[in-house]
Formats: sequence, C-alpha cells, structure tokens
Amino acid sequence: MIDIDKIRADFPILKQLVNGKPLVYFDNGATSQKPQVVIDAITNYYSNINSNVHRGVHTLSQLATDAFEETRKKIKAHFNPAHEHEIIFTRGTTEGINLVATAVTPFIKKTDEIIISGLEHHSNIVPWQLLCERTGAKLKVIPINDKGELEMDVFEELISNQTKIVAVNHISNALGTINPVEEIIEKAHKVGAWVLIDGAQSCPHMRVDLQALDCDFFTCSAHKMLGPTGIGFLYGKEDILNALPPYHGGGEMIKECNFEKTTYAELPHKFEAGTPNIADVIAFGTAIDYINKIGLEHIEAYEHDLLNYATQALLNVPGLKIYGTSAKKASVISFNIADLHPYDVGSIVDKLGVAVRTGHHCTQPIMDRFAIPGTLRASFAFYNTKQEVDVLVNALQKAVMMLS
Repeated sequence: MIDIDKIRADFPILKQLVNGKPLVYFDNGATSQKPQVVIDAITNYYSNINSNVHRGVHTLSQLATDAFEETRKKIKAHFNPAHEHEIIFTRGTTEGINLVATAVTPFIKKTDEIIISGLEHHSNIVPWQLLCERTGAKLKVIPINDKGELEMDVFEELISNQTKIVAVNHISNALGTINPVEEIIEKAHKVGAWVLIDGAQSCPHMRVDLQALDCDFFTCSAHKMLGPTGIGFLYGKEDILNALPPYHGGGEMIKECNFEKTTYAELPHKFEAGTPNIADVIAFGTAIDYINKIGLEHIEAYEHDLLNYATQALLNVPGLKIYGTSAKKASVISFNIADLHPYDVGSIVDKLGVAVRTGHHCTQPIMDRFAIPGTLRASFAFYNTKQEVDVLVNALQKAVMMLS
C-alpha cells in the first residue's frame, strides 16, 4: 500500500508554493521530482568521497569506485540483464539511442530497412534518420490509429528480411500508450532484426525484466525515475556490444594505446570513455533503492487508480478532448479544450499553482497525425493525489471561463 502522506514528506519541493498556491506537479513525464535521500546522496559524494573512479589506489578513489559500481549492481538486480557488464552508463535515453544508431553504422547497407513507430519521441526518430542518411538505408514507420495505438497489422506488412533494426518506445510520452513490445520483439527476431526499446517512460511505472523481454538494446533515463538529470543507461546484449565499435574515444575505454594502434577495454568500459558523472550515478542507485522500498507493484496499482480517476474527472470539463485512449495506458493524459490554445490554458493553470506541460512534447509527428498544434499533458507519479487532480480540474474550468 502507498502511504501517501509519508511519501510526500520525502519530497522537499512538494512543500513549496507557486504563485502563492500549493504546488501541484503534473509534469512527471518530463522529469520526476527527487526524494531527499537522492539529494543527500549527491551531497554526500561531494562532501565525503569526491574522487575519480577506477584509476586510483588511494582510499577516496576506492570508496568512490565502490559506490559508483554499486549502482551497476543495483541496475542489474532491478532490470535483470544477464550480466553487469551489459549495462553502459550514458547521459540518458537520448545518448543511449544515439550510441546504438551510430555504432551500428558498419552493419547497415543501402538495401537495409529501419522500422520505427508513429509514437516516437524525436530522440527515437532523428538518430535513425541520420543513420539512413549515412548508409542509404530506408526508414519505415508503423502508423497509429485514432486511439493512439500502433497498427500492428501494418507492422506485419512492413517487416521483412531487409529489416535490420526496429526501434520503438515502451510507453508513449505524449499519449501514455503502452506498446506491445513483446510481440514486436518476437516478430523482429524472426527476420533477424535487432530491437531497441526506449524505456524512458516505462521504467518509472512498471517492472522491466530485460531477460524476459529479450530486446537487444534498452535505454533509460534516471531523471524520469526519481534520479538526477544527465545520467541513464544503455543495456545491450553482450555479443552485440562486443561486435560494435566504440562510440567515444578517450581515457578508460582503452586496453592498449600507442600511435600505431589502440585496442579497447572489455565491456562495459569500452563504451564509457572519460570521467563519468560519478555523483549522479551514485544517486541513481539511491533512487532505485527508494523505488524498490515502496515497490513497483504498489506504484503501478496506485498510478493506475489515479489515472482512472483523473480521466473521468477531466471529462467533466466542457469541451475537453483526450488524445490517446488506448486500453493499455500509463499515467499520462494528453488533452485539449475546444478551440483554446494549450499554451494559453497552461499559462492560466500555472498561475493557480498547477504544473502541466504544453506543446508537442517532442512528438511532432503525433500532433500532425491528429492535426493539432499540441496538447496539454498531465503526467502523474505515485506522490500525486486525487485531491490534486481536483485542483487541476478546477483550474481548467477557470481557464475556460477566462478564455471563452
């Protein structure tokens, strides 16, 4: 069970006023808030064990290295890859996708095809467009229906022996749609294609078992799941990562380096050139601990109940239309109100202390599909409440009165 009062007390930012009103934070799809223990973990690193990792024999370096690598162990326990060294620390989901889209270049020919979906964030579109520009490969897109679901019958028609990579998100950041990634992975593997799953939106809301999922790559950002910004990880199957060339060159990723020839370190260091984001890696581990202390099964159930409540409550607002009505959804609601511009509505509810996101949410093709300039998006976390949903509804009703 979720003890909502105890949980909310762990998040210092939730105590503040915005424009003289108690903060109602419904922008969790963009970034989650941080519990005090995560903030303390960053402070503790810089206050007590600040040192570079992996390279020093002195005590501080060893302490920092142990704390840094402990997070890799925590990620393995939480996400269940086969090996720790299949976890590569990155700046976040975007860098993970770019790493893969760049490193696979030698394996892609002009006659090959890459498949993405109509639900993708720009960070899972642009890197594959760049790959196609480099190689001459063709980019294909799985369309979406009026509910914001992938048209899987069309995917069946798109996939072929020419398909080399399928890259889709686990959950749409704009619509909340939970995609049938297990089916996509199975069908892609039948034609020998590699599959990358963008897990930025799924990791905060559900358990992800990488061995059971059997994708070839999986990316995640810490800041979506209570951790710091600027850190995340890329998972890749050991044999594939060993076959790929390095993404960055520099310190840490070499085995031997001279002016004639450089050989590369074993995984994961082959893909972790330079001084890493040590403090935030350590704090990422603390965020994972916090999530597991509450329990993802409790988080998922609570957020599902909150989503259902919010969906019904918002439909009481005159003229409100929800975009993304899939039967399988995460705690995201994207909507517009009649002919009111989402920016205008968002600005008014902000004055009433409510934080929602407006615009195309880095998913412009979705907005083009529905012929709209953008939406308002309310995205929920387990520290949000039904009472806060009521505040949002009241704020929207006031906005309608002011703008009509």
